[in-house]
Amino acid sequence: MTHSIGIIMNGVTGRMGLNQHLRRSISAIVAEGGVKLGSGDTILPRPLLVGRNGAKLAAIAAEAGGLPWTTDLDAALADPAYAIYFDAQTTDRRAAAVQQAIARGKHIYCEKPIAATLETALELYRLATRAGVRHGVVQDKLWLPGLLKLQKLKDAGFFGRLLSVRGEFGYWVFEGDTVAAQRPSWNYRKQDGGGIILDMLCHWRYVLDNLFGAVEAVSCLGATHILKRWDEAGKPYDCTADDSAYATFELAGGVVAHFNSSWCVRVRRDDLLTLQVDGTEGSAVAGLRHCWMQPRAATPRPVWNPDVESPLNYFDGWQEVADDGHGENAFQQQWELFLRHVVAGEPFRWGLLEGAKGVQLAEKGLESWRKRAWVEVPELG
Repeated sequence: MTHSIGIIMNGVTGRMGLNQHLRRSISAIVAEGGVKLGSGDTILPRPLLVGRNGAKLAAIAAEAGGLPWTTDLDAALADPAYAIYFDAQTTDRRAAAVQQAIARGKHIYCEKPIAATLETALELYRLATRAGVRHGVVQDKLWLPGLLKLQKLKDAGFFGRLLSVRGEFGYWVFEGDTVAAQRPSWNYRKQDGGGIILDMLCHWRYVLDNLFGAVEAVSCLGATHILKRWDEAGKPYDCTADDSAYATFELAGGVVAHFNSSWCVRVRRDDLLTLQVDGTEGSAVAGLRHCWMQPRAATPRPVWNPDVESPLNYFDGWQEVADDGHGENAFQQQWELFLRHVVAGEPFRWGLLEGAKGVQLAEKGLESWRKRAWVEVPELG
């Protein structure tokens, strides 16, 4: 049996909605013949594209093989042929649209941050729970091959007692005057929902909670390093949102984690995101797809002497963790799990409450920056 399931996809004219969710996830699933269930049944997504720019929607719909599209969200939500509402709009528009979709009885899958404030995020969770709809939040980095390899090492006891996690994330986003910017201009305007703390601490929350230990406290310093940028029309604008964040987290079990996140950094490391995990018995460094490990027995014994060239090549002694077949797009993998959850009732633990935890950490990070102090992160139940 084939289970055809309609999905309202709002925000596909944006970079993430178009590339990661429509092209590389839903369209890829359709091209592969759908999601196969253990029973032998198949789930086949049927997207309806929604947005505010009709011309862009028409072009995207034609590229995707003639998909239906509309600029009327109310009409889309009123159509019983579509059971799922997906939101990849800008952050400031998301909560109201998700609330509207819940009221229409739609299952919810959305990008993060799910809201601009923890209060709103928790209200979305309560509304979805009361309405009895299934819900999920994109937490894509958990399915990156590099992080899956870290999880594999941790599960095998490779690290011994975990000590620390160090994350480096970001790249140089051009200002837009002489070289086109790689990210939308709203990211750098606080009044439009921009800011790297709100954006990236939501990611680091689920990465830390799931791989290394629950976040218990945060110390965060934000910065707006680039004060002027140029928008998509070539017009200059003042940057009002933070473009860099330097955050330290205390995790359950005494693990210390530190993440530098910046759109104002030039990359000289293995990948745009790297995580170094150190433990008593070994260390590992992971990028998006690759992971290298160094066990205690292969750890060199450096001696500090700045007066001579080091006899050690510090890249030696690291062994690459073998691939184990996790080559699919991380977004597509989570989409498939959510579709299984909606159609077959399979477990899916990355719901709106998990999304609210990300918003909570971003709020606490902003509070820490404002107070210039450590801030506790209470458990959300």
